[in-house]
Amino acid sequence: MEGLVMVSLKTTPIISFQSIPSFNHRPNFFLRRSLMDLPLRRSNFPAIRAQQSDTVSPKKEEEDDDLKIKEWEVGMFQNEVAASQGIRIRRRPSTGPPLHYVGPFEFRLQNEGNTPRNILEEIVWHKDVEVSQMKGKKPLAALNKFIKNAPPTRDFLGALKAAHSRTGLPGLIAEVKKASPSRGILRENFDPVMIARAYEKGGAACLSVLTDEKYFKGSFENLEAIRNAGVKCPLLCKEFVIDAWQIYYARIKGADAILLIAAILPDLDIRYMIKICKLLGLAALVEVHDEREMDRVLGIEGIELIGINNRNLETFEVDISNTKKLLEGERGLMIRQKDIIVVGESGLFTPDDIAYVQEAGVKAVLVGESIVTQSDPGKGITEVFGKDISL
Repeated sequence: MEGLVMVSLKTTPIISFQSIPSFNHRPNFFLRRSLMDLPLRRSNFPAIRAQQSDTVSPKKEEEDDDLKIKEWEVGMFQNEVAASQGIRIRRRPSTGPPLHYVGPFEFRLQNEGNTPRNILEEIVWHKDVEVSQMKGKKPLAALNKFIKNAPPTRDFLGALKAAHSRTGLPGLIAEVKKASPSRGILRENFDPVMIARAYEKGGAACLSVLTDEKYFKGSFENLEAIRNAGVKCPLLCKEFVIDAWQIYYARIKGADAILLIAAILPDLDIRYMIKICKLLGLAALVEVHDEREMDRVLGIEGIELIGINNRNLETFEVDISNTKKLLEGERGLMIRQKDIIVVGESGLFTPDDIAYVQEAGVKAVLVGESIVTQSDPGKGITEVFGKDISL
């Protein structure tokens, strides 16, 4: 049943808004119109008007309201396109502009449409708000000025290939990771630069640096600190990318590669972001979780690096046989024909795990939890691989 959460600016009297219709009952018109033709009519929305502020003109308030409605409709169009490609993660809540005013009170429509279905969707919704705020503080024009003076990127793919050729084992992307939603804090005495140096000494070809703050306790400052500390390993920015702005920001913070997750990005976004990556000199690790995502990604030109995540990002359950399943038959043949490097991700703790995914066809692995939790992360690498892979 739908409900309303009331928040008073001073007090919270009991007021009923049950007569207000639900946004879920609006006609589903988004796929029948182009993005440029999305309507901007108040008749599409419940008749909810705010009392006019003494300091804001009625015209300015109406313009701001119209802009919020337009942004919401664009977001709904994105959700519709994503759903048509099998993407179950919605970019933002689907029940309409989240905030309305009636007199001195504000309220939100609360139902299944604006409640995240799983942890990944919760992360994406939070990221949507976070990125919007960051873009306001640091617009793209400002980032471009920094990019012009940024040092050149390191060869992420080349480092993985060289490590595989040198050791006969999958090249290692070692992850600098303090916490995760499923396991909580992984390492209390977390020094990202110390960990990065230990990984490099232990034989890592590349490093993955978590930059999400709320759910993984990471930051772009960690990425920047590792880059400025003189660590030579190329760096992957491990972020939940939903906007091309994040790619530019990662570049000025020292990234050499960036993660793109097929579970949250439609094909058009992936194509566009890959072009941005090439423009900025970044490698793009495109991550998939199931057969449909793999088929989508294999149909996109310019893919050089695919990560197979053995962790279901909706349930966070892990099954390393997922790697083998996605590399069997025609998919594996197409990957070999296109000379795509496949990275095995999640659930890799032992030499047997490494051997299993290597036999399935991967030439690189991304390992975090099993080594970052060790007192000496460098020795943790030796334990996972069953041998010393350092230079």
